[in-house]
Amino acid sequence: MLEIIVLPLLTMVTCKETRAAIIALHKNGFTGKDIVATKIAPKSTIYRFIKNFKERGSILVKKASGRPRKSSKRQDRLLKRIQLRDRSATSAELAQEWQQAGVSASARTVRRRLLEDGLVSRRAAKKPLLSKKNIRDRLIFCRKYSEWTAEDWGKVIFSDEAPFRLFGASGKRLVRRRKGERYHQSCVMPTVKHPDTIHVWGCFSSKGVGSLTILPKNTAMNKEWYQNTLQQQLLPTIQQQFGEEQCIFQHDGAPCHKAKVITKWLGDQNVEILGPWPGNSPDLNPIENLWSILKRRVDKQKPTNSDKLQEVIMKEWVGISQDLAQKLIESMPSRIAEVLKKKGQHCKY
Repeated sequence: MLEIIVLPLLTMVTCKETRAAIIALHKNGFTGKDIVATKIAPKSTIYRFIKNFKERGSILVKKASGRPRKSSKRQDRLLKRIQLRDRSATSAELAQEWQQAGVSASARTVRRRLLEDGLVSRRAAKKPLLSKKNIRDRLIFCRKYSEWTAEDWGKVIFSDEAPFRLFGASGKRLVRRRKGERYHQSCVMPTVKHPDTIHVWGCFSSKGVGSLTILPKNTAMNKEWYQNTLQQQLLPTIQQQFGEEQCIFQHDGAPCHKAKVITKWLGDQNVEILGPWPGNSPDLNPIENLWSILKRRVDKQKPTNSDKLQEVIMKEWVGISQDLAQKLIESMPSRIAEVLKKKGQHCKY
């Protein structure tokens, strides 16, 4: 009888299943000696399982307590409050401050406790400092255009100026290397003390990228240059992309943009202006994302001189697809909604 019952149990391999089999035999009246004879488990294990079952009436094993936590839930909440007061405080600094509250714990323990609360160390995002006026202007702008749909934003031409530098200085680059290859030629990013910088002006809409012009060296970005750029670059783009259809022009509050002569000239050309555009708000302008994409593409080409840099910029600009441009424009309702939700503060874009 015992052999018949045990035969299928011999195939069991997990501790939980073995424990259940031993207790099942015990409940059926088999002695510890009988069960040991089946060789289903070591003798000491069998008798330990039977003893635990008799004491607790359950086959479940009591969970080991392990090393006790060095901090209580109340002390954990205190640590969280300390961290939230100063987001840049290191785990070592937090451990010292926590110790003053009576908790002797290492920096590693501090990191584990914060991780339990979802507080993970990450590189801080770089965003322009927002004054009270900036926040107020952002809210005014977003409320004004809160009802606009992606189709409405499709009638807007966004514009901006941007700098491009040689040797990938426009952004960080990650490389994969083996031990000892930190300074290998293929693993370093060349730098120079005074890299050539090229300033460009560009515009785009949901219909694709428009004109891109490079500011000549030793030329100031003043109202005369800006009016000439709008005349030679913006108006042809409007005609090409919109024809006789009415569109709206966006530019930020740079001094040369706000000059009275520029505002009058745009009015004379029957160009409607979006805004007023709030200061320190690159996250509301999708062309900033376009610049970032363009800079990454240019950096990958690794231009080595100013002429090559200009050539690569122009080539990569015309290679930007309409789908990408349209996707960026269609993000405008989300940008507006997020800034309103965050009461004028930065959004993720």
